[in-house]
Amino acid sequence: MAVYLCVRVKQPVIRRAALVRVAELVLGAVGERQSELSIELAGDHRMRRFNRQYRKKDRTTDVLAFPMREALAPHAARFATNMLGDVVISIPQARRQAIEVGRQLDDELIALLVHGVLHLCGYDHERGEKEAVRMHRRERQLLRAIGPAPRLVIHRTVKTERRP
Repeated sequence: MAVYLCVRVKQPVIRRAALVRVAELVLGAVGERQSELSIELAGDHRMRRFNRQYRKKDRTTDVLAFPMREALAPHAARFATNMLGDVVISIPQARRQAIEVGRQLDDELIALLVHGVLHLCGYDHERGEKEAVRMHRRERQLLRAIGPAPRLVIHRTVKTERRP
């Protein structure tokens, strides 16, 4: 199992090894222990561009998932891969959502990662109410299986110099 992480935001500082470990736990919990996963932590501008380009929605979003196996399905015999796909998470949107629901950014990032991985595994809440309920139930199961959220975000305070 391999997890590739690209962090495109400067703040907050992300504990990369902890996030990779959580991603490995998620892959194991969904039965994808042999799979590879790419994670990108992006800003709103990049996320909005992706959302506009791939989903024709001109706004930022919290998480996007790009399944690799689904894209390769017609050519799977020629291009065998262990790559499950890519999950892109908007850090600013995740922060806003965390504040809105009153939880830590660490918890929100893990929930978005789980949500994205489930999309890579074929779950899609936009297919209808029944599928949305099924996906939400699986998300809760996975979050319980992972356990308490490890500290993923390092909150640094900026020291300001006092002037007399």
